[in-house]
Amino acid sequence: MNVPTVTLNSGREIPQLGFGVFLVPADEAEKAVTEALEVGYRHIDTAAIYKNEEGVGAAIAKSGIPRDELFITTKLWNDRQAGDEPHAAIRESLDKLGLDHVDLYLTHWPTPEKDTYVNAWQKLIEIRDAGLSTSIGVSNHLPEHLDRLVKETGVVPAIDQIELHPAHQQADVTAWAEANGTKIESWGPLGQGKYPLFENPAVAGAADAHGKSPAQVVIRWHLQRGFVVFPKSVRRERMAQNFDVFDFELSADEVRAIDAIDPGDGSGRVGAHPLELN
Repeated sequence: MNVPTVTLNSGREIPQLGFGVFLVPADEAEKAVTEALEVGYRHIDTAAIYKNEEGVGAAIAKSGIPRDELFITTKLWNDRQAGDEPHAAIRESLDKLGLDHVDLYLTHWPTPEKDTYVNAWQKLIEIRDAGLSTSIGVSNHLPEHLDRLVKETGVVPAIDQIELHPAHQQADVTAWAEANGTKIESWGPLGQGKYPLFENPAVAGAADAHGKSPAQVVIRWHLQRGFVVFPKSVRRERMAQNFDVFDFELSADEVRAIDAIDPGDGSGRVGAHPLELN
């Protein structure tokens, strides 16, 4: 199965559907990623703070899949944004992954109270220029953070990875991204099970209409909205189900009905707020 790709402002293509390993324990990561690669995923999203980069790397090494067929993302954690720490951090991540470069390196949170996110972005530009990451981006950055990065460095992030699911669509961030050529990645794309998304009539109705699961419908909604999405599961059958979303298409009315789930006031957020996590 050829997964659709999105072209980044770096000119590189990123598979629109990937496999995330957030909260996958270190001793389970190798097995989970191995199974994901066997299912057909070629885009793996990890982070230093997940503490499972070694497992991801072991699975990549054993897979036999050519490096240029894989898209690997990792992230810089908040306590390493200052000074030259990002340079040390990326080399540690590469050592754990067993790679000479990643395809995408992200700053994980803006941590505004520390006010180190601009320095971190400047260092990521250097990391990209040194060939240690093909593309660079951010995670959990709001328009005010993005505006400052661009104003102070002139470099627009290729990606902003944000909490995004039907009840929390962050229209202000997605509008900024659309206007500036940044692509959106959705984390927590199914709402992390923290609200009854699958019972919503718009989702359940579309699932019945297409003979698909509610999760497949929501993943399809992300894809049709143009977002890069990587649902997480350590169960192979669920990985396969999440990957089986390319043989149907939601109608424009179905997409609009799922769009309308967002109350529009930010109350649908289920994760940390970028202005509050430091």
